[in-house]
Amino acid sequence: MSKKQFKAESKRLLDLMINSIYTHKEIFLREIISNASDALDKLCYLSLTDQNVGLSRSDFAIDLVIDKENRTLKISDNGIGMTKDDLESNLGVIARSGSLQFKENMTETSENTENTKDNSDNTSPIDIIGQFGVGFYSAFMVAESVQVLSRAYGQDDANLWESEGADGYTITPAKRDAWGTDITIKLKTSDKETEGEDYDRFLQSYTIENLVKKYSDYIRYPIKMEKEVYVPQEPTEDGKDDDKKEEEPKMKLEITTLNSMIPVWQRNKNELKEEDYHNFYRDKFLDYEKPLLYTHVDAEGVVSYKSLLYIPAKASYDYYTRDYKKGLQLYSSGVMIMEQCEDLVPEHFRFVKGVVDSPDLSLNISREMLQHSRELKVIAINIEKKIKSELTKLLTKDRDKYEQFYKVFGIQLKYGIASDYGMHKEQLQDLVLFFSSNSEKFTTLDEYVSRMQSDQKYIYFATGENVNLISKLPQTESLREKGYEILYFTEQVDEIAVQMMRNYKEKEFKSVDDDDLGLTDEKDKKETEKKAKKSKDLLEFVKETLGDKVKEIKLSQKLKSYPVCLTATGGMSFEMEKYMKAVQPDAAAKADRLLELNPEHKMFERLNELVNSDKEQAKKYIEVLYTQACLMSGLTIDDPVGYSETLFDLLK
Repeated sequence: MSKKQFKAESKRLLDLMINSIYTHKEIFLREIISNASDALDKLCYLSLTDQNVGLSRSDFAIDLVIDKENRTLKISDNGIGMTKDDLESNLGVIARSGSLQFKENMTETSENTENTKDNSDNTSPIDIIGQFGVGFYSAFMVAESVQVLSRAYGQDDANLWESEGADGYTITPAKRDAWGTDITIKLKTSDKETEGEDYDRFLQSYTIENLVKKYSDYIRYPIKMEKEVYVPQEPTEDGKDDDKKEEEPKMKLEITTLNSMIPVWQRNKNELKEEDYHNFYRDKFLDYEKPLLYTHVDAEGVVSYKSLLYIPAKASYDYYTRDYKKGLQLYSSGVMIMEQCEDLVPEHFRFVKGVVDSPDLSLNISREMLQHSRELKVIAINIEKKIKSELTKLLTKDRDKYEQFYKVFGIQLKYGIASDYGMHKEQLQDLVLFFSSNSEKFTTLDEYVSRMQSDQKYIYFATGENVNLISKLPQTESLREKGYEILYFTEQVDEIAVQMMRNYKEKEFKSVDDDDLGLTDEKDKKETEKKAKKSKDLLEFVKETLGDKVKEIKLSQKLKSYPVCLTATGGMSFEMEKYMKAVQPDAAAKADRLLELNPEHKMFERLNELVNSDKEQAKKYIEVLYTQACLMSGLTIDDPVGYSETLFDLLK
């Protein structure tokens, strides 16, 4: 029989599909198995109304056979099969799908009979995986040639479709004992011309088993293959047949089922135990520590999907590296489409692991290329809401467990608030925790506000390397005296996050480094102004001594027992200065420094005396006081040796 050409615009289209649509050659097995599953679905559906089929659901299967000698991999099914016309139209026309046509016909039939039958089952009559007719051609990524032997249900004769790729195909009469289809792929030879691609691996049973587990583990029919298994050795009696103990384990060939068929998320929640969820998490994500939290979702509506989401107990070794990739495993009707679909989980919840399965996803001509469709966006929005809901529930009902989670992943929530100009602040602000001066334990912003005193205007916070250092800051003395609670910010992102939030429940955030903490009334301010006028010469001398190191010198209204402190002005805090210096050392901006002197401290009196009696000595005191203020604020000093020499001179 003469060779026929593919009914497509050009041979280049087939070449494009083989070499460009799919990014991984191993995908071919997923596509062929999915097509086989579709064929089984069709015959299984017909068996409900046609007794001549003579098969029950448990009789349907997909068989894989490896022939290393002839370099072939055969995928067989006992499904509905194809006639000669089916082979011509489905395999001779690129991007035409018999599965899609079948589904459309079944849907039309269902709609026509809806008003005449009592249909108690509202689900779709059949769930077909392949709808675009392109996946079959992925076989040519690995194949020198492909044979399709098929006998359609109800037909006595079979037909053999053969092709070596873009050159065309032939269809000849053939024989097959039963209905169904055999697809035999003759694999390419691994050589220099294949650019390092190892086609031999597709002749290894363990490779095929791993690919089935990865992509087709939840195909609803058993996928079977003959493989070598160990033969258990009978125990020998002590002192007898010692030689047998040294023998290598014996092997035998055995037909085994490679796939699980029914995934955990497709099962009824009432049938599952906590152990089932934990075992699935361990096996799927290779984490042998139980997850901190899991949730099982079965959503129906505009978009139907099922999901199983996990929050790990610990961060993975690469979580805080650039190599880490967020995302959930995405399935369509049990077939894995993407191993990590980043669009399903936002960056601030990137720690979540899990799977999502939906029959409603809009797939491109390749199942591997997912369109950014409305359905995907709807699922992503719902998953984000679900994660927040579960975290809120955990925070409310199991505080210890939530704090355990927060110590591992809490910083991710803060970065979520800080990113995208605070776009996610409303969603995340009630989930973040901060240490507090109230008990030096974690507190939420809502709990802080609920404890605020009636005359308190602001939510006060102090920044530093750790809680111990922050608690000793001189800037906090006046707040503590009034009994005002202070949030301790120990991470660089904390201050950036509150800058994006600006306020919480109409309460503005205020750093203890700010010039005006809102603690003094008009009477106190006027009294401080009088003291400043009286000490004008001293303040001018201090400014002259320090020069550009500080922008301003003033008398403090916040200091109690300390002689001096630094506060930041001009919009940039000291923590922001440290952050900018860390990320851009050469172009790091500096916060404007304001040096505050405590007029009630004995050091202030001593400084006044020295300005009038020994200005050189006074300058040394000023340098030491300024440097001490820098150190208390956690700032590095420019000349530690010079500071030490000045201090030694004073000590002498």
